[in-house]
Amino acid sequence: MGLLRSIDFSVITDALAPTFAFLVALPLIALIPLIFFTFLTLAVVINVLSQVLFRNPHRAPVVFHFFPWIGSAVVYGMQPYDFFEANRKKYGDVFAFVMCGRVMTVYLGPKGHEFVFNSKLQDVSAEEAYSHLTTPVFGKGVVYDCPNHRLMEQKKFAKSALTKEAFRSYVPIIVEEVQNYLKTSPYYYDNDPKKETGVADVLKGQSQITIFTASRTLLGQEVRNKLNTDFADLYADLDKGFTPINFVFPNLPLPHYKRRDNAQRIISRTYMDVIEKRRKEDHVDSSEDLVGALMANAVYRDGVRMTDQEIANLLIGILMGGQHTSAATSSWYLLHLGQRPDLVEELYQEQVRVCGIDPITKELNPLTYDHLQEMPLLNNTIKETLRLHSPLHSIFRKVMNPLPVPETKYVVPRGHYVLVAPGYTMMNEKYFKHSDHFEPKRWEDSTIEKEAAAAAATADSVDYGFGAVSKGVSSPYLPFGGGRHRCIGEQFAYVQLGTILACFVREFKWALIDKLPEVDYESMITVPKGPSDKIKWIKRNY
Repeated sequence: MGLLRSIDFSVITDALAPTFAFLVALPLIALIPLIFFTFLTLAVVINVLSQVLFRNPHRAPVVFHFFPWIGSAVVYGMQPYDFFEANRKKYGDVFAFVMCGRVMTVYLGPKGHEFVFNSKLQDVSAEEAYSHLTTPVFGKGVVYDCPNHRLMEQKKFAKSALTKEAFRSYVPIIVEEVQNYLKTSPYYYDNDPKKETGVADVLKGQSQITIFTASRTLLGQEVRNKLNTDFADLYADLDKGFTPINFVFPNLPLPHYKRRDNAQRIISRTYMDVIEKRRKEDHVDSSEDLVGALMANAVYRDGVRMTDQEIANLLIGILMGGQHTSAATSSWYLLHLGQRPDLVEELYQEQVRVCGIDPITKELNPLTYDHLQEMPLLNNTIKETLRLHSPLHSIFRKVMNPLPVPETKYVVPRGHYVLVAPGYTMMNEKYFKHSDHFEPKRWEDSTIEKEAAAAAATADSVDYGFGAVSKGVSSPYLPFGGGRHRCIGEQFAYVQLGTILACFVREFKWALIDKLPEVDYESMITVPKGPSDKIKWIKRNY
């Protein structure tokens, strides 16, 4: 107190008086930027000091960031794998980062796969993590907009269209759809049978091919007849609903939100028209296609039947679950093979060996499902593409109860998120030599694959409601996820992707026009970034 009495405050106030007078004299509107800058500076200072001075030893280390709330969202969103690698070197396999007000605890590598995919339902929730993101895209009452046990039963309903018998019938249908597309598409023959060469926009073309082949096989001819190339564009608009900004803000008055909502209404209405027509005509055949199977059999264990609108919404989810990931994967394998004419020729010779040549027409015999099983290079090309370009770069769960991180002192608090990135692991030199190289033949004698198969064979299995799956998720190769949310469409994906690739190899030789495009991480689906995603094709004449 004696020190305070000794200070002449009048000197201080006299010195600051001109500054106060200047601020008072400013118009209010001129003060707004100054006030904003002052608060921003104060927030940054407090945020930095809190990270430096108050680190919790029982929490995973948080990636340093200047701006509160925003955190590391920008650098993560631009290059997630580079972001993961840089912070793994600093903090190890377990660390956390702030993304738009959410704290994401990352666990990299196979142990991270185990930690997230095999966590108990009461401890982590995909529904709480994704429902606000997926519900505007798929619609109400399905996928993550329902209790988990309902989703497990929905997956069981969908599996009725994913049998080996169904796959056998799908292959000639996919072949027919691809051939028809190539004849009419402006990217290929454009209704000109004499055309010998051209340039294809790969992602746009593959998006259309995959929507046509998936709808025809899974949903039937009736649905396929209603679709054109514009319908694929609608699914692309839906796909743009899976961006980081949508994860944070489910609804904003922005153009891509409006396109998302418009696409959802049109696609849902298209499926509802088919369902209502079949109801009216009393035409409900569970063996006809997935639409008929759901109309006839989509009854939960408690006796509640799915409404027709929910069936339409589930059809969106099922078709989209395969369409956008298969469009990305088939785009990437065409682009990579555009740099490897040697592999394109080997893939062709593999078909000659497996399918044989018709002695009269001198053409390859028709492709069958059994042929696909006998083509290791073709399947390894798909496998290698999925390794290099995991469709989802990040998988989240919201933490519902404090979650200890095994073999550490860390505990992830309730309300935070856990994040796993199998795609990062699949690109890691620790598990795959020359991991950034496209080399399908690495799978011919894959120690990792054998180890994963052995681990899966010895691991316990569990039925979450859609059939037994292995609890073994410690493999570094997990392109289809694991646990209760493992993708049920893996075998269909190989049938669809394999048949499409076989058709291209029979029809064309091709090469990249430019260098291999970069990965576009704008969406959560890892698609090639235009405009360099183009190939020049030449009709194969033998």
